[in-house]
Amino acid sequence: MSSPNFIDYVKFNSRSGNGGAGCLHFHREKFIEKGGPDGGDGGRGGHVILRGNAQLWTLLHLKYRKHIIAENGNPGEGQNRTGAFGKDEIIEVPLGTVARNADTNEIVCEINEDGKEVILTPGGRGGKGNAFFATSTNQAPQHAQPGEPGREEWIILELKLLADVGLVGLPNAGKSTLLSVVSAAKPKIADYAFTTLTPNLGVVKYRDDRSFVMADIPGIIEGAAEGKGLGIRFLKHIERNSLLLFLIPADSKNIAEEYAVLLNELRKYNPELLDKKRILAISKSDMLDDELKTELQKEIPTELPSVFISSVISQGITELKDLIWRTLH
Repeated sequence: MSSPNFIDYVKFNSRSGNGGAGCLHFHREKFIEKGGPDGGDGGRGGHVILRGNAQLWTLLHLKYRKHIIAENGNPGEGQNRTGAFGKDEIIEVPLGTVARNADTNEIVCEINEDGKEVILTPGGRGGKGNAFFATSTNQAPQHAQPGEPGREEWIILELKLLADVGLVGLPNAGKSTLLSVVSAAKPKIADYAFTTLTPNLGVVKYRDDRSFVMADIPGIIEGAAEGKGLGIRFLKHIERNSLLLFLIPADSKNIAEEYAVLLNELRKYNPELLDKKRILAISKSDMLDDELKTELQKEIPTELPSVFISSVISQGITELKDLIWRTLH
């Protein structure tokens, strides 16, 4: 994922089609001067529909579409002919997309399955023709219904990445390096904070042709839940991960304190994140000998599964994959 192309937030005006008017018409043909009512119903207005597409990974294709408008339904016609339905406007979105009403902030729907379709803004119903109102006591109704107007609303689409494993750590903890080693992803890697400005996804191959998806989330800093650093912009991507892999470098001043800072930011953003399974990887461990590893192990919370790794020399990577797979399954 390149930085300019990863769009996880769009806002647009969604307008469904108006329903067609019912037809006021009476049957007329040779030798039949006063036939009964045969006005057909109007057609339904077009819906605005969201459809899940597993081949998409960003909302980039919607970035410049500020107005999405479905077609109006056609009016009914004589001989009980119903008007044509307005053409639906179908918006394809990546899995993990959440739609909200921009005015109320209410969640309208979530798209998590490939091919799943949800009506975002329903079209107006077509009006009834005068044939619908004919009764034994009113055999020549002189009225038909107008079509129901469509709806117009501002919609916000947010993408929350679907991944098995989410990498959580302070800036420059080695998350991007790890992802580049265990998968074919090519995230930007450099020796400064906030090198990663957009989430990166990679498929990690495991034993016997099995695999899992790992997401590299931009670094979290203390105060992120209040908007510091990159703020809460990317914390939402952690919500859809099955497992959280905390990455803390071996040269950290205090592993337990750094882990507590990360945990606290997740708690402040969404307490439910603490219900997810968690494991810890101590990165940059190639600088440690066995004695230092033993000392550092004392700083790690006893209930937290952990492993020492070095992405540079591929140390502990196999053990990390085994731990991830066991925890996931």
